[in-house]
Amino acid sequence: MTQPPHDEPTADSPEELRRQVEQTRHELGETVEALAAKTDVKARAQEKATALKEQAGTTAAQLSEQARTKAAGAAHLLEEKVPAPVKDTAAAAAVQVRAKAGQAEQLWQDKAPRQVRDHRGALVGAAAALTLAYLLLRRGRK
Repeated sequence: MTQPPHDEPTADSPEELRRQVEQTRHELGETVEALAAKTDVKARAQEKATALKEQAGTTAAQLSEQARTKAAGAAHLLEEKVPAPVKDTAAAAAVQVRAKAGQAEQLWQDKAPRQVRDHRGALVGAAAALTLAYLLLRRGRK
């Protein structure tokens, strides 16, 4: 039979021996469970994927917030730097674009095919952006 380790005292009674055997079984069971968990590659990969997904979500939220903050700062800076006459011209152009958009909406409802009507928001936005860009470029040449 094997001798007990030197750092553990021998049992004084059968009850103590049973307790030591039960504790050793428990520790052995925990060790086997830990080794089984380490060898379960699929579960470990899923845990890692979940952790990376959570990290990506957090990073995306942080980057989105940074982008919003920078966009707000850029808009504020642009508001400060654009001269009043350009702002007035842009506001007048926006009024004209809204009026033209209303007329175009009615015309599209009457004559445009369904595919074109379905994308009208993008087309109106592009027209407004082009008008504003034209006005700003024209103002820059003067």
